[in-house]
Amino acid sequence: MAMPGPGYSITMRIAAPPSATAAGDLTTAVGKAGGVITAFDVVESAAGLMVVDLSANALSADHAGLITEAVGSLPGVEVRKVSDRTFLVHLGGKIEVTSKVPLRNRDDLSRAYTPGVARVCRAIADNPDDARRLTIKRNTVAVVTDGTAVLGLGNIGPAAALPVMEGKAALFKKFAGVDAWPVCLDTTDTEEIIRTVQLIAPVYGGINLEDIAAPRCFEIERRLRGMLDIPVFHDDQHGTAIVVVAALRNALRVVGKDITNCRIVVSGVGAAGNAIIRLLLKQTPADIVAVDINGIVHRGREGMDPNLAEVAGKTNKDAQTGTIHDAIVGADVFIGVSAPNILTGADIRAMNSDAVVFALANPDPEIDPLEAQQYAAVVATGRSDFPNQINNVLAFPGVFRGLLDAQAHNITDDMLLAAAAAIADVVAPDQVNASYIVPSVFDAKVSKAVAAAVSRVAHEQGHAAPAASFSSVGEDDD
Repeated sequence: MAMPGPGYSITMRIAAPPSATAAGDLTTAVGKAGGVITAFDVVESAAGLMVVDLSANALSADHAGLITEAVGSLPGVEVRKVSDRTFLVHLGGKIEVTSKVPLRNRDDLSRAYTPGVARVCRAIADNPDDARRLTIKRNTVAVVTDGTAVLGLGNIGPAAALPVMEGKAALFKKFAGVDAWPVCLDTTDTEEIIRTVQLIAPVYGGINLEDIAAPRCFEIERRLRGMLDIPVFHDDQHGTAIVVVAALRNALRVVGKDITNCRIVVSGVGAAGNAIIRLLLKQTPADIVAVDINGIVHRGREGMDPNLAEVAGKTNKDAQTGTIHDAIVGADVFIGVSAPNILTGADIRAMNSDAVVFALANPDPEIDPLEAQQYAAVVATGRSDFPNQINNVLAFPGVFRGLLDAQAHNITDDMLLAAAAAIADVVAPDQVNASYIVPSVFDAKVSKAVAAAVSRVAHEQGHAAPAASFSSVGEDDD
C-alpha cells in the first residue's frame, strides 16, 4: 500500500566513472531498490570522473539506507555523502521573527522604541482593549503543547514536539497570514499548564492547544475557555471534527443519503473522536455507536471516565455491546480515528450499501484504502497519497483568521459547524464525486471561506468586539 514519498527523501552525492551507461546504471540501481528518482544533477564532469547529485524518495529511513547501498555497490561508484532532505528543511528551525517596520535611522528608532513607544504603552494602560490594535496581539496565536500526544509518536516531550509546532506555525502563516508561535511546556501537570497559558495570554489573540493527551486536554481546554477573554481551540479535537463533518456532508451527497437516516460508527473516543461525535450529534444522525479499545461504548459499562460516560449517555440508543466488528454491521458510515488495520474487507462488506468509510489513523489507516474501495462507495484517509485526505490544515488557519478578524473572545460549536459547511461548499456541486469530497489544502478559497463563516457567526452571536472599540488616536482600523 505504501509508496515512496518526500517524507523520506535523500540526495546522494555520487562519484562514478564517466561511461556512456553511468547515468542509466545509477537510475536502474535506485529503481531496483524500490526508490523513486526525483532529480539527477551533474555537479562535476572530468575525463576520468563524474560527480552527480541523485535525489530519490524512499519508504523509510531503512529503505533509504538500502537504496544507498544498492548505488554504492555498483563497480567504480562511490557514495560520498547522503543528505536527508527532510532534516535539511529543519536545520535551524522553520520559522523566524521579522520586523514589520523599518529601523533605518534615529527617527525610526525613536518611534518604534524609546521614547515614542511610551505613548503607546500609556494608551494601552488607559484602555487595555487597544492592545488588539496596537500590538501583535491583533494577529498572534500561541501553539501550546506538552508533547504528550504528538502525531503518531505519542509522549515524546516538549523539545521533540517543537518541530511539529514550528510546522504548525508555518502553516498558520502560509494559509491565513496568522503569526503563530510554538509554546512547548516542560510539564504534564494540568494545573501548571492552565496557569502558564493564563499568564502568557495577554500577548495572544488566541490559543491553539496541540498534541496534549486525552483526557487532560478536555479539562485544560474547558477551564481555559472559562478564564480567558480570547478563544481557546484544541485542534486535535475540533480541527479534525470540522474537516470530518465537512467531508461527510459531501460524501453523503455522493451516495444520496441524509445524515438523519444514517447509522454512524466512530472508532476511537479520544480527543478527535470525542469532538467528532459532539459535532455529528448536532446533525441529528439516526444513531452513533462509539467504539474504543475495550469495545462498544454503552451506558452502564464499567470503568469509564467522565468524558467517555458522557459519550455513552448520548450515543448507542439500542445499547449494543460487543466489538468493532459487531458495531460495523449495518452501518452507513465508519469514521476511524483509532489504530491501524483493525478492519478487513469483510467488515466493510457487512455495512449497508453505498457505505462511507473514513479510515483516518496515520500513517497506517484502520483498513487498507484499496481494500475498502472494493466495498465502500466513498473512502477517505488522513494520507496525502490517496484521494480525499482529511487534513486539519483545511480548518485551523481559517478558523483562527476568522476569530482574529472578529476580535472574538471565545469560540462556539456554531462557529465550528459554519467552518465545516464553508469547507464543504468550496467543492462545487458539479465537482463533488467519490474521489473529491474535500478541497485541496492548497486551494486559496478554503481559508478565506472558513474565516468569513467563522467571523460572521461570531458577530451574529455577539462574540465579536464592536467595530469601534478602540480609543487610541490614529488611522481607522482596517
